[in-house]
Amino acid sequence: MIYLNSFIFCGIVCLLGQIIMDHSKLTAGHITTLFVILGAFLDTFGWYDKILLWAGGGASVPITSFGHSLVHGALTKAKNDGLLGLFLGMFDLTAAGIVAAIIISFFLSLVFKPKD
Repeated sequence: MIYLNSFIFCGIVCLLGQIIMDHSKLTAGHITTLFVILGAFLDTFGWYDKILLWAGGGASVPITSFGHSLVHGALTKAKNDGLLGLFLGMFDLTAAGIVAAIIISFFLSLVFKPKD
């Protein structure tokens, strides 16, 4: 059942993204940012953790999970370290992904030539 729930959640995220692209002038970057903010909003109220329990890996893969990770780390660190922890904790859960994206982007830029 968890596989079906994962498929349903990811399908809904993709469907929403496609509907927004088809019926607005927003670019893919705008929609990605919108989904990060949506994931952060859902985690602020503790709703994304319930979605994770329901959808499993299907909820931890889409871009909404990045927003969830940012807020979840910040709120957890803020409980322990106060206001400074709010800013430091934001990157606790996402640092590996951000560093990997930077390193991979650098090496791919050495291999491929940009178009004019």
